[in-house]
Amino acid sequence: MQPDMPTTPASTSALAANIKLVVFDVDGVMTDGKLYFTSLGDEIKAFNVKDGLGIKWLHDNNIQTAIITGRSSELVKKRATDLGIQHIQQGREDKVIALKELLATQHISPKEVAYMGDDLPDLSAIRFVGLGATVADALPIIAEHALWQSQFNGGEGAVREFCEFILSCQHKLDPLHQGYL
Repeated sequence: MQPDMPTTPASTSALAANIKLVVFDVDGVMTDGKLYFTSLGDEIKAFNVKDGLGIKWLHDNNIQTAIITGRSSELVKKRATDLGIQHIQQGREDKVIALKELLATQHISPKEVAYMGDDLPDLSAIRFVGLGATVADALPIIAEHALWQSQFNGGEGAVREFCEFILSCQHKLDPLHQGYL
């Protein structure tokens, strides 16, 4: 059984109703933020399958998705490809610049964008977009500036919860759930 959704102000719900692009950080949002390496030096990341379904639901409802991450990883590229994430920018430490570059190629205003991050490199992007969001275990300063905060930690369903929040505000979540009944 899913926990109750966090209470959000009507203004945040109104912002979510107009979102056309959702951008995610990776480490600490789509993953638990830990870096795992094998004895051979290969990197391993664990992604939450529930988050993946939420992202696919966004796509099914004509909401674009993107990843902007400071690290570069073949695993992230594979995950993005598997999920059909349309835009991926890796090795981007200044995330708001990467976000502005992405928006310059789209017909989407910053007010129609949601960004989910968890750490200081995400702060300028969270403040730049219409709907800044974060995970439960984000730094306090990030939570202070985000308009929406998940009740789940990064890598533990926070992305899915955010996807469902946006879809619910756009009156698209119930029909998705009905399709499974």
